[in-house]
Amino acid sequence: MPQFLTTRDADFDARFAALLDMKREDSPDVDDVVAGIIADVRARGDAAVIELTERFDRLTLTPETLAFSAEEIADAVAQVPAEERAALELAAERIRAYHVRQMPEDARWTDPDGATLGWRWGPVAAAGLYVPGGLASYPSSVLMNAIPAQVAGVERLTICAPTPDGVANPLVLLAAQLLGVDTIYRIGGAQAIAAMAYGTETIEAVDKITGPGNAFVAAAKRRVFGKVGIDMIAGPSEILVIADRDNDPDWIATDLLSQAEHDESAQSILITDNAAFGRAVAQAVETQLETLPRAAIAGPSWRDYGAIIVADSLDQAATLSDRIAPEHLELCVADPDALFEKITHAGAVFLGQWTPEAIGDYIGGPNHVLPTARSARFSSGLNVLDFMKKTTVARMTPEALKAIGPAAEILAISEGLGAHAASVRARLDRLNRGEER
Repeated sequence: MPQFLTTRDADFDARFAALLDMKREDSPDVDDVVAGIIADVRARGDAAVIELTERFDRLTLTPETLAFSAEEIADAVAQVPAEERAALELAAERIRAYHVRQMPEDARWTDPDGATLGWRWGPVAAAGLYVPGGLASYPSSVLMNAIPAQVAGVERLTICAPTPDGVANPLVLLAAQLLGVDTIYRIGGAQAIAAMAYGTETIEAVDKITGPGNAFVAAAKRRVFGKVGIDMIAGPSEILVIADRDNDPDWIATDLLSQAEHDESAQSILITDNAAFGRAVAQAVETQLETLPRAAIAGPSWRDYGAIIVADSLDQAATLSDRIAPEHLELCVADPDALFEKITHAGAVFLGQWTPEAIGDYIGGPNHVLPTARSARFSSGLNVLDFMKKTTVARMTPEALKAIGPAAEILAISEGLGAHAASVRARLDRLNRGEER
């Protein structure tokens, strides 16, 4: 059974703090293993990737078969039913339309001193997109990673999608084909991250790596950051639902289970202002678990990390939500817009009882690669800007340098940086002599 907390309980603060501090990540020993894997890939390239793939995914490869061939992709894509292709095409269309609106604009202006200032946006040259395998393989992750990269203008995209026992998901390959991404390596884990970061004889290094993965993938992304850019360090999935009594308990139970079924370490929390409704949802969850196909995963998640919190009011629920800073936040209340105005920290918000979080996972439009483990306090979900860089621009005229140069010289001298000061002074001296060349 999940935890039941009531804000009026004398021990609520302590129990709520303990809920926030729950360690849902995998073993800390992972980092040492990952360090060894990265070192091995850097030292031995393809050979290390091939050996590690055989060890962890039970798949024997050669340098020539690390990537799917065009024929293999075509054969797999041919297996996809027409209705699934249509659904994937609709999702791609909606996700692209949403992300196109995120494109930033270049800017340039002349300030009152005559200096021209501004910035220019440009894409990274190459990105590596990690698509999880193992417990589940997600074609939606291909769309969510590749589309913002393409909108940003990234020229070279590489996908790593592990295929344990050699079993590939045709929908993953179709998603890549629909987007025109034809370089898909059938490797995963820390070895895939290392290969994309440092390159091997066969796999060309990239500039940025994005996409969710297990604890080994997360640890590898943390270690290669600096050599390449990364989107975030994502942990187990999570959802917070704020719901009043005027909801169907079965609907809310399904929403909670939609994240619990991802991973035994996932977390699902309900905050309600009605205790009877909270109990009804808890019973609905137990009933649904009896027939849920992934009950063996969702059950432990709900039992070990789930919680139902009874708050005095929806305003108090909003305050608690900001302390949780959830990855996914559903506002199933009479006026979700008003409640949303009181909430600052959340990865993605779903307004009203007709907007289940699962819509966001697939076809809503916003990205489903989101900050977890309270990192929504300081970070955002994957977006077009993750694949772009802003270069600042400045141009001084003689008049602008006369106006602001002396202040720059003073500050340089105050910091003890003589060459800085001299580089400005040399130009000021020439201007003072009436020379502008």
